[in-house]
Amino acid sequence: MQPSQADVRRFFCSVYAKARSGQALEAIETIAGAWMDEHPEYRGDFADVETALRQMADPGEGKTNPFLHLSMHLSISEQCSIDQPRGIRQAVELLTHRLNSLHDAQHAAMECLGKMLWESQRSGLGPDGEAYIACVQRFATRD
Repeated sequence: MQPSQADVRRFFCSVYAKARSGQALEAIETIAGAWMDEHPEYRGDFADVETALRQMADPGEGKTNPFLHLSMHLSISEQCSIDQPRGIRQAVELLTHRLNSLHDAQHAAMECLGKMLWESQRSGLGPDGEAYIACVQRFATRD
C-alpha cells in the first residue's frame, strides 16, 4: 500500500521529534534523519505535525515541498541500497564522485527521478528505469 501525503508528513514529523528527544530511531528513520540534518531550512516544517497536515491544503505559492523533497532523498537512498533499478547505485556513485557531494548528486538524480515519474504519468506507462539511469549517467559524464 502506498503511503498517503498525510502519512509521509506524519513520518517526517515523528522522525524529527524522536531525533530531538534522543529516542532510538529505526533504520529508515536514521536515513531520513540524516537527510533532514542536511536541510536545516526545513526544520520548522517538521516541528508540528498538525501544522504540517493543515498545510497540505495550501502548500504556499512557489514554496518547495520539504516532505516531497526528503521523500525523494529517501527513495534514492533506498534505490541505491538495493540497486533498483539495476545500475542506479553505480550511476549515483559516479555522479557523487564527479560532484564531490552525495547531497548534490542526489539533487541531480531527483531531477531525473521527477522526469521519469512525470513521463510515466503522462504516457500511462510504467516508470522507465533505464531512462532514469541514463539521465543520472548523463549528469555524471557532463563536461
